[in-house]
Amino acid sequence: MKGEEILTNFDREIREVALPICLESLVGVDWFLLHVSPVYYGLGIPKGNGSAVILVPGFLGSDAYLYELHCWLARIGYKPYFSGIGWNADCLNVLVEKLQVTVGKAYEETRAKVHLIGHSLGGIISRSLAAQNPELIESVITLASPFRGVRSHPKIIKLAEKVRQRIFARKEKSNYPRCYTGYCNCPTIQALKSFPSNKVRRISIYTKSDGIVDWRACLTRDPKRNFEVTGTHIGLVYNFQVYKLIANFLAESLSNE
Repeated sequence: MKGEEILTNFDREIREVALPICLESLVGVDWFLLHVSPVYYGLGIPKGNGSAVILVPGFLGSDAYLYELHCWLARIGYKPYFSGIGWNADCLNVLVEKLQVTVGKAYEETRAKVHLIGHSLGGIISRSLAAQNPELIESVITLASPFRGVRSHPKIIKLAEKVRQRIFARKEKSNYPRCYTGYCNCPTIQALKSFPSNKVRRISIYTKSDGIVDWRACLTRDPKRNFEVTGTHIGLVYNFQVYKLIANFLAESLSNE
């Protein structure tokens, strides 16, 4: 991208970035535009073949807010699954282990590799799991996921620190003194340093008006795998442009089988 930095390495530092967090109040606009779009009703997009698609929520979220996307995927011909990780506010290693249970279930039920769609922190969890278990994953779609490093609004950084303190209140996390940071030596963080691109397809969807994370940290090394849309960070799970990109990308995966 001419004149702009593309992050090519995993950045372990946690940096506060001045972002337009007030724009996140426009999430309702994303939701409204989705419901008036033909894409939402399955019109003008390729249909699925029953492949498993697992949805992974973002930081401080649960599977509940992904219900709209879950229903849409079923409507266009896929077999959607909620992540089953519970509240996304825990040690990332623990969350990946929980997600792996759901991936194993979906793999057994469909007898085929599964697709992962992760929103924000859910995308980081998804990429890490795929890097550790490429034999189970067909593709990964990340939505505003800063997998190149934590560059977020100061308020989000403070919330993350509170989660970290909560994690450390549990004795079983003493093996990872840098838990919930990019410096942690757990398998989840270590796996983020590489991605099996020759085995797992992936794309990154982002918005430059993101008020939560720095969009530059959401880019893959290959510009052809990065897709910009207009909208809010939270609203990407209700964004009709995102839904169209998802439908087309999943259909490409089917054609490659």
